[in-house]
Amino acid sequence: MHATNPTKSSHSAAAPVITIDGPTASGKGTITRLLARRLGWHILDSGALYRLVALAARKHSIPFDDDDSLRTLAAHLDVEFVVDEDAGEVVTLLEGEDVTQELRTETCGNDASKVASVPAVREALLERQRAFRQPPGLVADGRDMGTVVFPDAVLKIFLTASAEERARRRYNQLKDKGLGVTMRGLLDEIAERDARDRERSASPLVPAEDAIQLDTSELGIDEVVDRLWSLCQARLG
Repeated sequence: MHATNPTKSSHSAAAPVITIDGPTASGKGTITRLLARRLGWHILDSGALYRLVALAARKHSIPFDDDDSLRTLAAHLDVEFVVDEDAGEVVTLLEGEDVTQELRTETCGNDASKVASVPAVREALLERQRAFRQPPGLVADGRDMGTVVFPDAVLKIFLTASAEERARRRYNQLKDKGLGVTMRGLLDEIAERDARDRERSASPLVPAEDAIQLDTSELGIDEVVDRLWSLCQARLG
């Protein structure tokens, strides 16, 4: 698995892409990392880019309804993804500062959902996301990877899970980090984010017409990765 800070010049349209889309807490990030590691491909965590825009906006006191400033911020985002081989994790740097942990907070996630609904931000990040497409291949996770960013992907997956199961997963993650949360509060936040993602005018959250939909409510992580691996083997040969 690799993480990079690509430029347009490094873009390779010949590299195959697998997209993994779905709502918040559906397991996209974990599944993407594990599948990419098994394939030996690059990864794109598109949600991290929107979280980074949201973090940068707060850092520079830019309101979330200031579309022009958000567009400029997104277009010139100073970000780098660095692989920490010892820890086996990807470290995210924003303007040279390690913001890896801050990106994972619920506040940042909610802020990201707000800036992601701004068409100008999505447009500004489009080519930046496509630049991650490099040999030997890319596994990209997000909400519009298969519909907008990589419509020619060789395999498109749409992960789903019940709101209750997604809230339970998020609850356990946050409790493990020592954060005080409630199931009721997380359910409300997930419902709000789902509605915002589905109803936004720019790239709403919908499965691509040729996507394979997989409900992970009753599946473990290893089961999901094994199923996707089988699909990859069949599709890639």
